[in-house]
Amino acid sequence: MSNTFKRRDGFIGEKLFGIPQKILKEAKERDPELFPVYITNIGYFPKATFHYRERRKGCEDNILIYCLQGKGYYILDSKRYEVHSNQFIIIPATDKYIRYWADKDDPWTIYWVHYTGDNIQAFNKSLNLSLIKGPVQIPFNDKAIEIWQNIYQTLEMGYSIENLCSANFCLYHLIAIFLFPQRHIQYDKEDDGDIITKTINNMRDNLSKKLTVDDMANKHNLSVSHFSNIFRKATGMPPIDYFIHLKMQKACQLLYTNADKIKEVATKLGYDDPYYFSRIFKKYIGTSPEQYRVTAKNTG
Repeated sequence: MSNTFKRRDGFIGEKLFGIPQKILKEAKERDPELFPVYITNIGYFPKATFHYRERRKGCEDNILIYCLQGKGYYILDSKRYEVHSNQFIIIPATDKYIRYWADKDDPWTIYWVHYTGDNIQAFNKSLNLSLIKGPVQIPFNDKAIEIWQNIYQTLEMGYSIENLCSANFCLYHLIAIFLFPQRHIQYDKEDDGDIITKTINNMRDNLSKKLTVDDMANKHNLSVSHFSNIFRKATGMPPIDYFIHLKMQKACQLLYTNADKIKEVATKLGYDDPYYFSRIFKKYIGTSPEQYRVTAKNTG
């Protein structure tokens, strides 16, 4: 690429913060438990004509870029990708060659964050972030922009421990918004995300009943197999397991706040046999209802 089209900074309306290494080092040394993952740089580049970065030895930070409008490109190791509006990329920390730049005719508008941590590689592995994963298409992510602005405004107020913590805690929410959009983005129609939310709300409203997968699927005019598939994909659990999980969550609340006998708690959650209820409770919670009540009452 010709040097004519290289420009590092200076876009009209841009926002940019780089947290000094000294500030980060002192914060980590003072309260290491509060900084397992932390922001190093954050920015917003509108219509970033001639935006260009080349990192020959990679980057020790993760690089999150959300393209709001326009188009851009990046090369990671030796593979080239194209990024369009309403796509995001997360380039994991790596020592591989990285280069990214805005399209000459339709330059991207991007929100971006660099973040890292002492165990960033393990963090990335747990989230299945890999070098070969390309741009991800998502609906317009206004919630992510709201969180980004909150982070930026917090850092504008200074680099106190409180502000750094607040910004970094918000970072987790920001990452989740992109990696798990079905749990955060509101949908305008009855699509998969809406089906899951409505099903979970229906479960919560009927904890005293014995819902079946047939009941749940029929509410959305779906086959049991298709419904079960999209539910498990969204939540990581089969529908009935999730329903029982909610029942046990409610059981914990009742055991802590009420003086009801175990049999009464079981009945409120649709279990006629208190012994069966106790077995299910221990399977999901790891202790018997009686033991949980004693432990919970002595905690906090």
